[in-house]
Amino acid sequence: MRSIWNGSISFGLVSIPIKMYSASEDRKLDLDMLDVHDNARIRYKRVNEETGKEVAWKDIVKGFKKGDSYIVLDKEDFEKANMKKSKTIDIEEFVEESEISDLLYKSPYFLEPQKEGGKSYNLLRDALKKTKKLGVATFVMRQKEHLSLIGVYKNALVLHV
Repeated sequence: MRSIWNGSISFGLVSIPIKMYSASEDRKLDLDMLDVHDNARIRYKRVNEETGKEVAWKDIVKGFKKGDSYIVLDKEDFEKANMKKSKTIDIEEFVEESEISDLLYKSPYFLEPQKEGGKSYNLLRDALKKTKKLGVATFVMRQKEHLSLIGVYKNALVLHV
């Protein structure tokens, strides 16, 4: 299995190099719309609502409606709004497992130590297991900051996003 993210878990002065793997698999069936007569794919066209003419991708911008007009956003606006890539999962605090609702356990990811991080990884894992605590952490993946929980499942650290 290939890791989907490489970085480190950080709290205080401790930094543990890790790799992240998806612990679940999305199994969505990708359906296409087809013409009943010959099974040819049906495509959507980008059409100007005013003129009825098709618009090329190069002539399309994104914007949002405010009042009676649109505010157009350009590439720089999106770049400014994007979170900067970070290679650190920052544990902000530790909480009791009993304080966290099961509803907060969403997408799980296995965390595996990189070669040089095995000892500190094992110490964190064992401490969380023994104290029945979770790490409340933040990190950036795919230009989005995530609030997450780090806990133990069997013999591995698991990140819930």
